[in-house]
Amino acid sequence: MSLDKQTVARVATLARIKIPDSELEGLAGELAQIVGWIEQLNAVDTTGIEPMARVVDMKLPMREDRVTVPSDAKGVLSNGPGATPEFFAVPKVVE
Repeated sequence: MSLDKQTVARVATLARIKIPDSELEGLAGELAQIVGWIEQLNAVDTTGIEPMARVVDMKLPMREDRVTVPSDAKGVLSNGPGATPEFFAVPKVVE
């Protein structure tokens, strides 16, 4: 696929990248080469091949989900500045 300077300028505008006019011709060739590589990858027949996220099939060890620290709301709330048994008092951040 060939890309012209106008297409590259349009892509640069959409990507909000400022590219001098003198570099558009070179970038058009590079982008055309990249698109060519992508077309080659799309041409590969992958039917029957399972997608994978990594080369080695690994499973992470699972552990039991259990509470290790008892929930002590009164103790947690007592640590904050200006805290009451129900909530923390924090400085106003929105005016």
